[in-house]
Amino acid sequence: MEYPLEVNSHRTTSEELRYLDRQQNNRWEDFRKGAEIHRRVRHKAQSSIRAGMSMTEIADLIENSVRSYAAADHTLKAGIGFPTGLSLNHVAAHYTPNTGDKLSLGKDDLMKVDIGVHVNGHICDSAFTMTLNDTGKYDSIMKAVKDATNTGVKEAGIDVRLNDIGEAIQEVMESYEMELDGKTYPVKCIKNLNGHNIGDYIIHSGKTVPIVANGDMTKMEEGETFAIETFGSTGRGYVLTEGECSHYSRNQNIDGIRVPSERAKTLLNSITSNFGTLPWCRRYLERTGEEKYLFALNQLVRAGIVEEYPPLVDIKGSYTAQYEHTILLHPHKKEVVTRGDDY
Repeated sequence: MEYPLEVNSHRTTSEELRYLDRQQNNRWEDFRKGAEIHRRVRHKAQSSIRAGMSMTEIADLIENSVRSYAAADHTLKAGIGFPTGLSLNHVAAHYTPNTGDKLSLGKDDLMKVDIGVHVNGHICDSAFTMTLNDTGKYDSIMKAVKDATNTGVKEAGIDVRLNDIGEAIQEVMESYEMELDGKTYPVKCIKNLNGHNIGDYIIHSGKTVPIVANGDMTKMEEGETFAIETFGSTGRGYVLTEGECSHYSRNQNIDGIRVPSERAKTLLNSITSNFGTLPWCRRYLERTGEEKYLFALNQLVRAGIVEEYPPLVDIKGSYTAQYEHTILLHPHKKEVVTRGDDY
C-alpha cells in the first residue's frame, strides 16, 4: 500500500529508497515466511475447530501446526512467537489454557484467536475472531472490529501521528452497535488495549498504537514494524486482569538483579535458552521437561526478572472481538504482511 500523507508521495517511485529497502531484504523475507506460515495455520484452525473441543485441543492444533510448518530445530530460530490466545466472550486477551484446564468451546462462544509466528526473531502478530454460532448474532461486532483494524492499517504510515490513527479507529468502531436479546449496545473501543511496535524477539517494543484519540503526537518512522490491532466490546470498553495467569516473558534488562534461589536460577537458564525474550506459557515450559517450577517462577516474577500477563477481561456477560495485522514500513511502501483471503 502507498503511504497516506502527501509528504510521502515521492516514496513510491524513488529508486534510492527502493535500493535502501533491498538492503534489508533478508529481514523482510523472514516476516513474509512467518506470515505464510500464519496464513496456513489459521486456515487449518478455521476449517478444523469444532464445538466441544477443549481449549487445550485447539491450542495444540494451532501450535503443532506452527511447529510443523516452521520446521526449525530450535524455538529461537523459528516457530511460535507467543502463546496462542483463545480468549472467549468477555475475556479480551491473554488467555491460553494451562495444563489441566477443562474449558471447552461452546457453539455460542465468541473466540479471539491470536497467533504469533516468528522467523529469526521477526514476529508476525495477527488475530481474528470466530464463532460457531451461524445465526449472525455476532456479525455486527465482528464487522465493527474488522473495519476498525482495516482503518488503522490504512491510516498508518511514516510520519503519521499515533493519536491520528487512534482517532480514525475510534470513529469507525463507535459507529457500530450490536443487538442482543432485544437490547441495543454501542460497540466501544477497549481503550486500554493497543497496537504496538514489534522488535526483534520482542513482541511489545517501544511505541503503542492507540485505538482511541489519546493525544500521543509521536510519529511512526521508516523501517519500523507495527501490529495494528483493535478490540471492540459491548461492555465498559476497559479491561482488568482476572483469572489464572498463563502468559509470561523474560524481561530484557535483568543484569544486576539477584536471582532469589538456586531453583529459580535453573529455571531462568531454561527460560533463556528455550525462549530468550519471546513470550511463553506454562505448557511450553512443561514441553522442555520442567516440573514443579511454580514456586520458582513466582520468585522470578516477584524479583522483576519475569513479567506475568494475566487474562484481560471486560464485564461478565459482555462480548469482545479482535482483529490484528502486522505491517512493515518500508522506505517506499507499506506492506500488510499478514493479509490473507480471510481477513
